[in-house]
Amino acid sequence: MPTKSPVNKKTLHVSDAAAATPSAAPSPKAAKLPPPAVTTRAQSVTERLREAILSGHFGPDEKLQEVVLSEMLNVSRTPIRAALQGLAAEGMLEYEPNCGYNVRRLDTEELIAIFDIRGALEGLAARFAAERGLSAQAQQTYRIALADGDRILSKNPLEDADIAAFREVNDRIHATIIKAADNRMISDMLRTCHNVPMASHRNIQWDDYRWIVSHRDDSHHYRWILRSHDDHYRIFDAIMEGEAARAEQLMREHEHTVKMRLKQQLEAAPDNLNGASNALLARK
Repeated sequence: MPTKSPVNKKTLHVSDAAAATPSAAPSPKAAKLPPPAVTTRAQSVTERLREAILSGHFGPDEKLQEVVLSEMLNVSRTPIRAALQGLAAEGMLEYEPNCGYNVRRLDTEELIAIFDIRGALEGLAARFAAERGLSAQAQQTYRIALADGDRILSKNPLEDADIAAFREVNDRIHATIIKAADNRMISDMLRTCHNVPMASHRNIQWDDYRWIVSHRDDSHHYRWILRSHDDHYRIFDAIMEGEAARAEQLMREHEHTVKMRLKQQLEAAPDNLNGASNALLARK
């Protein structure tokens, strides 16, 4: 099991731009709202903490203390408190009165159920994208992502540096489909799914790529990741042809395959459920 990376101030540093205070005085009406600098900083802190959880800095059941996080991020406790409340609302943290916030722990059944929900939502997104059609810009974005994926997977052998690159390709493809679906409810619900440990796109790809890099002689797993990318081609073709039902079914199959692959991994190594892989959450 991978060793959990330590958290340090440099890793979780909030940018100066996010912490900058506007020089213009607020109008009387605006003065009734939270100060702009606090709101901006809270959003930045939320993103940093979310990424820290998804990247494995904080493990399941780990307690997140305001004072410690304030020192790590070099900010006051006010934006820290707002960020913790927001992440708890997203489902990434759990709150217990008089105890504070802990990183959420999942069981296998709950995780699989989330994948079923995600598959249904992604399928609807593909259907709506096929019905509405892709804009010229969306088509270009999708095609470039496909080509980038081909370039990465053509390398022999794969390298650790390819992990982040392919993860970004995968995110780009799915984000393009979701945007083309033009349905806010689907987008919001998928965002909730992706904020659950191990239910995000990038974590599944991360774990598979890491496995492939260390087991290059196993053609079965390499073929699996190739098939996953081939799915992106078939889904694209269905969307371009306006075949809504086919696009939905292909996407559901795509997500089902990811779910079954994860299930196999968990059955082979049950400790991974709430180990480092559980903390390595995003987005397909």
